[in-house]
Amino acid sequence: MANPESETFLGIEGGGSHLVALHVDGAGCFLARHASGPANLRLLSDPDLRERLETVRYQFPNPSAVGIAFAGLRTASDARRVRAAAEALWPERPLWIGNDLECALAADGTAEKNRARVLVLAGTGSCCFGQEGSGCTAKVGGWGHWLGDRGSAYHLVHRALREACFEPLDRFGTWGICGQRILRALQLNEPDALISWIQSAGKSEIAALAPEVLAAASTGDRLARAVLKSCALELARDALACAARLGRARKPIEFVLAGGLLQNAPMYAAAVRHAIRTKRSPGKTQFVYLKRETTWGAVEKIRALTVTSSGGATSPTGSAPSLSSSHTRRPTVFIPTSAGLAPTEQRNPRSITLDQLPIESAIDLMVSEEAGVAAAVQTQRAGIAKLVRHGVRSFRNGGRLFYIGAGTSGRLGVLDASECPPTFRTPPEMIQGIIAGGQHALWSAVEGAEDDPDAGAAAVQFRGIGGKDVVVGIAASGRTPFVWGALEEARRRGAKTALVCCHPQLEFARGHRPDVVIALPTGPEVLTGSTRLKAGTATKLVLNLVTTLAMVRLGKVVSNLMVDLNPSNIKLRDRAARIVQEITGRDPAIILETLEQQRWGVSAAIRVLREQSK
Repeated sequence: MANPESETFLGIEGGGSHLVALHVDGAGCFLARHASGPANLRLLSDPDLRERLETVRYQFPNPSAVGIAFAGLRTASDARRVRAAAEALWPERPLWIGNDLECALAADGTAEKNRARVLVLAGTGSCCFGQEGSGCTAKVGGWGHWLGDRGSAYHLVHRALREACFEPLDRFGTWGICGQRILRALQLNEPDALISWIQSAGKSEIAALAPEVLAAASTGDRLARAVLKSCALELARDALACAARLGRARKPIEFVLAGGLLQNAPMYAAAVRHAIRTKRSPGKTQFVYLKRETTWGAVEKIRALTVTSSGGATSPTGSAPSLSSSHTRRPTVFIPTSAGLAPTEQRNPRSITLDQLPIESAIDLMVSEEAGVAAAVQTQRAGIAKLVRHGVRSFRNGGRLFYIGAGTSGRLGVLDASECPPTFRTPPEMIQGIIAGGQHALWSAVEGAEDDPDAGAAAVQFRGIGGKDVVVGIAASGRTPFVWGALEEARRRGAKTALVCCHPQLEFARGHRPDVVIALPTGPEVLTGSTRLKAGTATKLVLNLVTTLAMVRLGKVVSNLMVDLNPSNIKLRDRAARIVQEITGRDPAIILETLEQQRWGVSAAIRVLREQSK
């Protein structure tokens, strides 16, 4: 081996959710990390395997030694596949090849000869792996989501969909909090849409919904809580079986809890611990969590190998609607009338010769038309202010804001809603977008979706919209049936309602006018009927005003600085540090240290630094 001071080690672990690589120096100190997509060996062809490892090699071309672990690596043949790919990329380097279970159990680097441990691993998939100090091992589970993965995130979600969502819908006509959260997370409008989604969804996509099930269990969904306890019990039984196979059913043993589901969901981990304790003597049972991510195990394995060979060294939630059947009877929808064509459908006399204009002249024309958007929005200042106040009141009472639209209008609503969590660190359920036709309609037209008022009402129903919420219908013409079905159902459920449109001449049926009407006088489009132009620009401006000013009123802005942004990348972390410095005037090094301590919570860091300055 090279000089220990100059050597470096590379640890790689591929799992059901992602592949992670860690680069460390000769003393085991962290140098760099790289992550990419799913990499379960069972699901990778040889070219796929090489491509995954080539991505890592590009980042770390010259380590002194490489340790590689994969979920799904079970046989000698599997190990040979990985070794062949690794030797081609890192020739003449010492290699350790193993599976993710060995890797995880080695991650803390503190293995002892006289200690028996059982790794209880629950993430996208699950498995229990036991090891005696003597080297005896036992494995329970790990058969994949079709045959095993008991107590995994996939198992939890799959059971929740059946037992907390569709069984009560079939038997009692109810759709609870768990179902509402799952529909919101997938940008789907009603339960029927989950049929086609789950038929094409992969294991990781399904498992990714586990936080929604856990949140439902923690906020009052009795059936979701029952599913959680049942899954935890199954995982605990596997852990106990693994201990028994090591001959440790009644002897001291340490259970090592690992994987995203156990490490990031305290409620679930507590249920697993409780289920294990009820079957074992407390004095002979210990629980520990891995303090480092499991990829460190690959690092520790290859370090040990090279040393030996060298002879040295909240959210707001909705109420559960009660359904009499899967085809609930809807009240009549009163769509407003209009004496003539909507302004956006009328021809613009200035652009009659659009197809003949030179490009430069067409640009001048379109820009001049867009220049009037701000003035059009300004005419609706009072209505926008009223909608902001409704939103603030709703948020303070634990309610939510929903945008509902079709086509361009729906996409604008989804866009504004999706930008609030990174900008203001709001929970994703706080501001939601619903588009006619569901997720597919975000990038492709869904035929007839906007003409179905019952679908709009169903979307409202299955998101659990109620009296604390605000529902904003977005429709350039002001007359989209999907939107009006949603508004009528929302009003019936006690929610505040608003309409954002570009049709000032609408006439509403008595008793069916929304609480707020924002009718933007943008006039005819340059391209007749193309509401992605002026109408879209004006609508986006209104939605920006509503959410931005509501967040200002909620205290998420100091001066004109975002003090609740989510610094999820380098650019945003730089911005977060500048914001804290602007407000506190403290030294940059102290600011970075405080932000790290507060997990990059900008408001929390400002609070701590102000306290220190007193």
